Amino acid sequence: QVQLVESGGGLVQAGGSLRLSCAASGRTFSRSAMGWFRQAPGKEREFVATISGSGGSTYYATSVKGRFTTSRDNTKNTVFLQMNSLKPEDTAVYYCAARRTYGTSWTANEYDYWGQGTQVTVSS
Repeated sequence: QVQLVESGGGLVQAGGSLRLSCAASGRTFSRSAMGWFRQAPGKEREFVATISGSGGSTYYATSVKGRFTTSRDNTKNTVFLQMNSLKPEDTAVYYCAARRTYGTSWTANEYDYWGQGTQVTVSS
């Protein structure tokens, strides 16, 4: 069983930055691809970013490419989402998720474990 705990959310003005962290339990973290998803009120959960188990491959949603960067520290069982140039439309609950396999995915139902989410609010 893997437990994921996100942190780092908050309120920020448009154009600002936030860094989300997701701490994972379990000894197989380095074998797990990780993903970030978000869900705004009244909308479906959407893919944001994914990173392979080694950290060597990353993919981003078009809406965040060039503004968001995901990375991981396998020595600390933690994955990060650096969010720059934030926009009001980035407002959502952000979730990290883990797969039981190395490979990245942008499909939510291919993830096996989920965190509880952290709120990000961007004011205009």
